[in-house]
Amino acid sequence: MQVSGGDLQWLRQQNILNSLRALREACAPLTLTELVTQTGLSRASVGDVVAELQQRGWIAEVEPAPGTLGRPAKRYRFRTDAGHVLGIDVGVHKVLAVVTDLAGRTVSSGRVAVDRHTARHERLEAAWRAIDAALVASGLAASDLWGATAGSTGVVNREGLVTRVDDLPDWPGVDLAGHLGQRLPCPITIENDSKLAALAEQRLGVAAGVRDLVYLHVGRRPGAAIILNGQLHHGFSGATGEVGLMEITGWRTMAGRLESCPAAAGASPQEAARFVFDAARAGDPEARAAVDVYARHLALGTAAMVLTLDPELVVLGGGFSRSADVLLPALNRALEPHCLRLPDIRPSTLGEECVALGGACLALDHVDEWLFSLEGTSSSPAAPRRLP
Repeated sequence: MQVSGGDLQWLRQQNILNSLRALREACAPLTLTELVTQTGLSRASVGDVVAELQQRGWIAEVEPAPGTLGRPAKRYRFRTDAGHVLGIDVGVHKVLAVVTDLAGRTVSSGRVAVDRHTARHERLEAAWRAIDAALVASGLAASDLWGATAGSTGVVNREGLVTRVDDLPDWPGVDLAGHLGQRLPCPITIENDSKLAALAEQRLGVAAGVRDLVYLHVGRRPGAAIILNGQLHHGFSGATGEVGLMEITGWRTMAGRLESCPAAAGASPQEAARFVFDAARAGDPEARAAVDVYARHLALGTAAMVLTLDPELVVLGGGFSRSADVLLPALNRALEPHCLRLPDIRPSTLGEECVALGGACLALDHVDEWLFSLEGTSSSPAAPRRLP
């Protein structure tokens, strides 16, 4: 059987793609022998591919550890420093921008405070200030970014349009992608903030490696999101996880139960919950009762998702997750009568950067879609900025 030049070129590109994927997904640098094992290629083929990937700038040789005896095998790593992406959290009370490398590690960040009375144009301007601060801190320009994802409060449809925000009357319909595209030449995606937080936890946080999970955003503005089979689940219109819109759950008003507790007397609405959780932790009976009422409301929407999905894990995120030692026992008690199997519930480990980090993770997914294509493997790290 004759093999054409085109067939040989295609085969070589596949070898490059498979080797690059193995190095991209590896937890540690790989030797040529380990690459041979993982790809099934001959040692000669792997050697040629590694030389080409190193020349293009996608991989680098790792220096032997100090004190290593003998002549150690050469090891190679994917260059996670070859490019950067941007994750943005446009929330009710803050705008946070995070620049990460290709492994999702934070390089720099910028934060600007806003509030529910901030007008649309001012919130959009705050996004630029946060982005500019993150870029300056990283030493990068907007043209250096390979992708960006912004997480917005409210319901975001499959087209990236914000369709409903109860706390910000002038925010629905905002062209967030168009606004960011005025100065960011990279691909831009818009997503719901809770969905991005769930993605961050599944990639970088307490739910790393978990295939099926429910994410709960617990705070003054509750929300939820779902990961199914390792993928962010949107549903037909993008409204998956919006169980809090049902009046019967009480999610839209349950934070007010904490704010009206005597333990929160004199506190601002933003600080009220912390006062109540602190008092409950100290044994105050009225504060404990207020936490129990909050937990019972939270359990209604949570149980609906748990019974439908039977997830491996429920992640407790948002501002109130900092008081998980108080809230989690109350939530478990409230869930038990409703669930056939009480799920494992764990508090978030990513803090306030969760949404922005999830944005970076989604931007990296789009980068990888390009990278693991024949076009991507034939390019250098300078090319992703020109992604369509």
